Amino acid sequence: MAAESDVQTTQRPADDAISVDARNLRGIAHPIRVRLLALLRDDGPSTATRLAARTGLNSGATSYHLRQLERFGFVVEDERTRGRERWWRAAHRVTTSRDLASLKGEEGEMAETYLRAIAALYADATSRAIDEWRAQPKAWLGAGTLSDFALRLTPMELRHLLKQLVEVLDSYRQFDAEGAPRSARTVTVQVQAFLKPADDDRGEP
Repeated sequence: MAAESDVQTTQRPADDAISVDARNLRGIAHPIRVRLLALLRDDGPSTATRLAARTGLNSGATSYHLRQLERFGFVVEDERTRGRERWWRAAHRVTTSRDLASLKGEEGEMAETYLRAIAALYADATSRAIDEWRAQPKAWLGAGTLSDFALRLTPMELRHLLKQLVEVLDSYRQFDAEGAPRSARTVTVQVQAFLKPADDDRGEP
């Protein structure tokens, strides 16, 4: 899902991003909606019927979730719509979020549901990449990585680190093939940074 970030980027147009907050969280806090939005962003406009075939749902279910995404501003009707066949497209290329952890009660539970859906989406993408790993062209073998780094940081340092990472990512070509060499392909870069779970942090100073 391009992309979930708590850091505002410097080069991306403001109207190309939507921020998840208490006002629109209800519209996206569902695993199916997260997946539908990701499919529309990755593969372009589609219909409820086509998306149903991709997700294993029935078209009634996908239609319902698409209408909820539309209601809260995540998707819009595409100009390809003709008669009863409605086409949908993502209203923005990027999703950002801020301060979801501060939400309480039902909104806090929805925020957790949303973030778990994002994590599952990323894990699924990683798993599918591993399924195809050995079949990659020779030039791509060893070009990627699955790595994690344990750092001792302050909250301010972590925010600064993420800002620097996003600036580096934004310095490369994004979202389109204009000007890209013929050998270029779409690459997914996942950025996940979180406080180490308390149970694993015992005994540390």
